[in-house]
Amino acid sequence: MYTPEQLIRRNTSPWTLIQAVLAPVQFLAFLASFALVARYLATGEGYDAANISVLIKIALLWLITITGMIWEKEIFGHYFLAKEFFWEDVGNAVALLTHNLYFLAIWLGVSHQATMALMLAAYCTYLINCAQFVRRGIMAAKQRRAAKANGTAQQALKIVG
Repeated sequence: MYTPEQLIRRNTSPWTLIQAVLAPVQFLAFLASFALVARYLATGEGYDAANISVLIKIALLWLITITGMIWEKEIFGHYFLAKEFFWEDVGNAVALLTHNLYFLAIWLGVSHQATMALMLAAYCTYLINCAQFVRRGIMAAKQRRAAKANGTAQQALKIVG
């Protein structure tokens, strides 16, 4: 998962905290936007609210992507597609692409209904990518606990020895 050096950089980077704050904020924006978009599609009401929520969700996706690229450079030495983060970056690129199709749909004059349906599809790509990051977070937590337990065991051996 992380080398010991990468783990130290990850744990001391201010970008780790920024990512840890932005991720749940983006998820909450996703939930709100999903609900507003679904409401619009189901009832035909609330287009302006749904539209604003989509713009906020896209802005947050770009923000977490840009700060994530800075984090990735600091931890792995690459802004994007570091081998250790390859699939997460691919998933993020797909989510960015699908979310930004919104702007193309608006520019082309696609109906509100079809544009919002497109956003539900884009939100599915976000959920898949979100699941990858949750999985990575769980694995990283296990790695930190194992490293801590190993360090504690080594300390105990020094005391006994």
